[in-house]
Amino acid sequence: MEECADLLIARGSPILNLKEAADQYRALFSLEEVFGNENPVELEVGCGNGGFILEKAKRCPNVNYLALELCSNVILTAMERAKAEGVTNVRYLNIPAEILPCFVREGSVQKIYLNFSTPLPETSREKQRLTAPRFLKIYRALLCDGGTVEQKTDSEPFFDYSLAQFQQNGFTITEVSRDLHQSTYALQNIITEYEARFAAQGLPIFRAVALKI
Repeated sequence: MEECADLLIARGSPILNLKEAADQYRALFSLEEVFGNENPVELEVGCGNGGFILEKAKRCPNVNYLALELCSNVILTAMERAKAEGVTNVRYLNIPAEILPCFVREGSVQKIYLNFSTPLPETSREKQRLTAPRFLKIYRALLCDGGTVEQKTDSEPFFDYSLAQFQQNGFTITEVSRDLHQSTYALQNIITEYEARFAAQGLPIFRAVALKI
């Protein structure tokens, strides 16, 4: 972690009481100062080992990327990959998504990516799903006018749940694909590690784009 300290801009342990978390971690920073430029900013929530965000950063050097991952060991792997490949337009947040507003200013993000978030099908865990209303409220606050959330998942029930939640919580659906790899978007698609595994099993990949309204 010390060797990757220049890439890690936020770190905080989960705190169940969100007010307490906000009081402890309130540390809003200037993204212009973090990246040294005023390029547009995009955010991945749940970056895993960082393959997707790293490829995005290499394809789009004039865009700045934030990558959030709660698991310290996993985000360390992502940062080490960025260092090894000399990618300079990505920074990492080792925090729970619930406290993103403690670090990222409202209206400062153009796109948010949700790639293969855990579906959490149990009714008792609905609030923990990354497309539950409480998270969509956070995304709407962070997104600039005209900002979007892009979701990919292998779970059709979770996908259907997410579409409904987007429409009920201040977003309009602009793109829907129930078989991404057979769609016109396939040529632009960055295949994540999870995605490659699911596709190898012949499973369809679901994708949606939700526009903040």
